Amino acid sequence: MPPPTHHQHHHHHHVHPPLSDSDADSDPDQSGSKPTTRHADLSDSIFRSYFEFTGRTSTTPADLSKIQAFLNSSSSGALSCLICLERIRLSDPTWSCDSLCFAVFHLFCIQSWARQASDLAALRASTRLPISANKATEVSVWNCPKCRVEYTQFQIPKSYMCFCGKLENPPSDDPWVLPHSCGEVCNRPLKHGCGHHCLLLCHPGPCPSCPKLIKAHCFCGSVEDVRRCGFKSFSCNNVCSKRLDCGIHRCSEICHDGPCPPCRVRGLYRCQCGKEEDVKECCDRLNFRCDNPCEKKLGCGRHVCDKGCHRGDCGPCPLQGKRTCPCGKRVYEGMACDIAVPLCGATCDKMLNCGFHRCPERCHRGPCIETCRIVVTKSCRCGSLKKEVPCYQDLSCERKCQILRDCGRHACKRRCCDGDCPPCSEICGRKLRCKNHKCPSPCHRGACAPCPVMVTISCACGETHFEVPCGTEVDQKPPRCPKPCPITPLCRHATNCKAIILQPHKCHYGACPPCRLVCEADYPCGHKCNLRCHGPKPPPKPEFTLKPKKKKSVHQAECTPGTPCPPCPELVWRSCVGQHVGAERMMLCSNRSRFYCDNLCGNLLSCGNHYCTKTCHALETKHSTSFQEAGGEPCDKCHLPCEKERMPVCPHPCPRLCHPGDCPPCKVLVKRSCHCGTMVHVFECIYYNSLSGKEQIAVRSCGGPCHRKLPNCSHLCPETCHPGECPSPEKCSKKVTVRCKCQTLKKEWLCHDVQAAYRSAGCDPKEVLKSQFGLGLLPCNSDCKSKVQVVDSELHLRKCKAAEVKEPETAKHVPKRKRRKERVQEAKQISTLQKVAAAVKKVLLFIALVVALIIASYYGYKGLLWLSDWMNEAEEARQRRRYTRF
Repeated sequence: MPPPTHHQHHHHHHVHPPLSDSDADSDPDQSGSKPTTRHADLSDSIFRSYFEFTGRTSTTPADLSKIQAFLNSSSSGALSCLICLERIRLSDPTWSCDSLCFAVFHLFCIQSWARQASDLAALRASTRLPISANKATEVSVWNCPKCRVEYTQFQIPKSYMCFCGKLENPPSDDPWVLPHSCGEVCNRPLKHGCGHHCLLLCHPGPCPSCPKLIKAHCFCGSVEDVRRCGFKSFSCNNVCSKRLDCGIHRCSEICHDGPCPPCRVRGLYRCQCGKEEDVKECCDRLNFRCDNPCEKKLGCGRHVCDKGCHRGDCGPCPLQGKRTCPCGKRVYEGMACDIAVPLCGATCDKMLNCGFHRCPERCHRGPCIETCRIVVTKSCRCGSLKKEVPCYQDLSCERKCQILRDCGRHACKRRCCDGDCPPCSEICGRKLRCKNHKCPSPCHRGACAPCPVMVTISCACGETHFEVPCGTEVDQKPPRCPKPCPITPLCRHATNCKAIILQPHKCHYGACPPCRLVCEADYPCGHKCNLRCHGPKPPPKPEFTLKPKKKKSVHQAECTPGTPCPPCPELVWRSCVGQHVGAERMMLCSNRSRFYCDNLCGNLLSCGNHYCTKTCHALETKHSTSFQEAGGEPCDKCHLPCEKERMPVCPHPCPRLCHPGDCPPCKVLVKRSCHCGTMVHVFECIYYNSLSGKEQIAVRSCGGPCHRKLPNCSHLCPETCHPGECPSPEKCSKKVTVRCKCQTLKKEWLCHDVQAAYRSAGCDPKEVLKSQFGLGLLPCNSDCKSKVQVVDSELHLRKCKAAEVKEPETAKHVPKRKRRKERVQEAKQISTLQKVAAAVKKVLLFIALVVALIIASYYGYKGLLWLSDWMNEAEEARQRRRYTRF
């Protein structure tokens, strides 16, 4: 209901209906005599300048919905503050959020809320961050209670301003000015930076979109049209045709906003080094790099570029100029780039990964040790435990922290905490001020945020409604609704009652007039009832109650039941319970008695393949009550197995009994191995048999690598799992390390080149062992002989040193890596005589095994013959004793 302070005008009648439906009277007798309230006039005056550009419509535009909702709430006295849940009177100073929600609050409530929130944020910042209290106060923020948008400390409202922010302490006693507004033109800049200003009077909520007409171009710029400034961005639905970033092709998308997508036109382009040519998208042509190394000669003439595919020069040789040993302590100048820098012999002293200690080893090539194992004294995070542990190992204790978290309600339970406790992750759960919900935010200090739930208060039909904050809905009254009554009569004349019998009336809580038409209800038999409508009447609407204060049984109004139609008096032919042709009798339509004939049932059974052989009986149909009254029995049930041929044809029989329709799909699981034999697929019979031959080959593929060994080399087939033999085994592109006979020289060849070399040498690649594959293909050179001499001299020197007696202390400090390297070199240097002796031993062992196997077989065969002779003699002796007994 509108407040009693609203002024009404009895001298003028408005031609147009009010925009606020809640201000109209619901009394049908005074619908034409009672004028509209001042809020309708306010709506008209506020929206007049907007409608001059857009034109008046029957429905409120979406841009004006926020303002219209505020007018509805204000006219019904339902405008409430979310913080204190009290009504906002016309004279109360207010503040409204101007970011997202545009909610209205009491000025005192929002000031108190902002100060508490900013003080709490400053306290948290000063305790958690290394800043002073004054700096924390300056950077503290507070949130809007509804939309949670952040505001700074300097944005705390200090005075009562109108909605547009131009007038301080706007008047509240002017009946023709919207409450809390200045009554002047809003004149705030509109969104999207169009340059125009709001034309409405000072209003709550967001400003509507700009209604002015301007000439605007579509996204692609090809079509020009006159549009509203607020909706000037549009698509012409034609092809964009803008020049893409490549500068060659044009965009083929429909006219769109934002930049065009990358060019996807495919063409033949070369890589950066120019060695390969491939089909690529136009946007990827500049970044196309092949997998081949550059391998161009550097400026030194001795080395090649080890970079990948690239543009431009390869640069100078990285091994020219000043060079240092691996540890960087000794500098060498003038060394050739193909000579390795010698080790200086000093301590490495490079910083390890721990960042505290340095490498203790001698100058060496390669990375230093990854984990620092120097024992140091460490303490845990909370400082209660100290222990000597390796440098790479962290130390923690099992003590639980008991410091209260920032919420002030729960303690930190983290083990070995260093005092920087994490924020509380518990749910607050305190009752909100609305008394209906609990705070869902994480546990926090200070007051909880207001309940964000909005309750809708509507009239009886629900057409007129407004929203109020949760907790204030108990004291609200429903709005007055000028809409026609939406209650539909319960009788069958619902479409004719309103148009013929009933007078038009507004939404109400009483009972509607009864229907006076002829019944004309259809009997189940098909005839119609000719009495006056005796159907049920709708119940009267109860009094408006949103939430009852006490839980007690409330007697709800029930609908007035109607009188049932009398039995049908028409005469009809009635068949027997078995519905046999030629056994009908004349009976009253309302007489539901049944009779039997002497014919066989002959009804088709549920399987759809056989017929019932019983005498006439009631059929089991949807009318279950008639079947029970007749006292009949159901037809026979077919228990024969199904003998239908399944489609598609499969060897599995149908598991069901005789049934109607087609047999269900065969769900039997069949196993089929993939082409490479790696895995076994399990398919349903219906799925596998419904596939064609090519599809069956495709589904049997495991999708992974073939994993079958190629016939000409030791590599695996790189193709995806496929049927038949592996394609082109002689074109294997794997890399193979090729060595000379003394294994001094080595190179990497492609496998098919190695196979070709073996074939050219008259050797079959299949007969080459895996360990000997690629060995001996390179010819030895002079370097091989010099290295063999160096190895012999080092071996002789090592034997001389081994004869000397070493002290245990010096042997203890030899690095493990060096000793392992020496053992490997000693193991590799085996003389030819030792190789011949080992081969002779293997041959003699094999001959001994063969002789032992032959001797065991011979004596085993002799033993079997002796056992057979002995068993035959024993059987003959048993037979002789049996004959002598008889």
